[in-house]
Amino acid sequence: MIVTTKSLFEVAYGKFAVGAYNINNLEQTMGLFRGNLDSKAPFIIQISKGARAYTDKRMLEAIIRTADQMFPEAIFAVHLDHGDEKTALECVESGFYSSVMIDASHEPFEGNVAATRRVVEAAHKRGISVEAEIGQLGGVEEDIKVDEGNAHLTNPQEALAFVRQSGCDSLACAIGTSHGAYKFSGSQGLHFDVLAEIQKLLPNFPLVMHGSSSVPKEEVDRINAAGGAIKGSKGVDENQFRRASELGVTKVNIDTDGRLVWTRVHREYFRDKPAEFDLRPPGKIFMAEYAKFIAHKNVKLGSAGRLDEVRAHVTKK
Repeated sequence: MIVTTKSLFEVAYGKFAVGAYNINNLEQTMGLFRGNLDSKAPFIIQISKGARAYTDKRMLEAIIRTADQMFPEAIFAVHLDHGDEKTALECVESGFYSSVMIDASHEPFEGNVAATRRVVEAAHKRGISVEAEIGQLGGVEEDIKVDEGNAHLTNPQEALAFVRQSGCDSLACAIGTSHGAYKFSGSQGLHFDVLAEIQKLLPNFPLVMHGSSSVPKEEVDRINAAGGAIKGSKGVDENQFRRASELGVTKVNIDTDGRLVWTRVHREYFRDKPAEFDLRPPGKIFMAEYAKFIAHKNVKLGSAGRLDEVRAHVTKK
């Protein structure tokens, strides 16, 4: 059942965070649905600008619609991740998305507000929520690259002004996370003081954490043992998710970790079976491993076991 992002946030706020997982293909979609149903969790499917261009946006939309029919017990929203203004407006017009993100965080404050406001005005006419971003995360996500020298934390007072002026429905904040596999080299972590101040100024307003993969050492080590060359790095401590949810974070974006699972499965499979050329056996392994990964993340987010609670909320509206 495809529901509004807003309805998920209404249930989650202050209690748990909803996992927002990026997909690009059939195998990810199947693992995603199975993992969320295994853990009885609501979730958000994220489609990025790059994923829409990977084959064709209609292909991903058809896969999601089919999965919705195959897994009628699932409750989820469909979200455009890191869209520019043109893509966000296109997704609004399509009527397929529960919410869209307009990422104009690279613009000056006034430009970010103006672009976000234009998307908000179009989206709200169709009952679609809008996520925006203020502050900039370092790292790389598809065509978005911000070097660490230009990354900066969200200013709480600016966040308040931005929400009031733009009319956005949720806000992605830079609180110490980073995009991509190469996140932290030392003991860096989340800036809960910044998050707490934003929540104080914006009570009951849904906040979003981007770049929240954990980059598990075990996955990286196994990839490298199977011929990979991913250098040492660490991500967000997944044990910090629950504390973040208590401070208003209702959505946590996780993409890189899923790519690491895909890489580990395929590198190990073809290392151990060098004569194989069939894509389906490793695909089946990946779907099962991705489902396990999703279920584990949902436990850390606190969303596991919340499906009946969410169902009761969305069906009574």
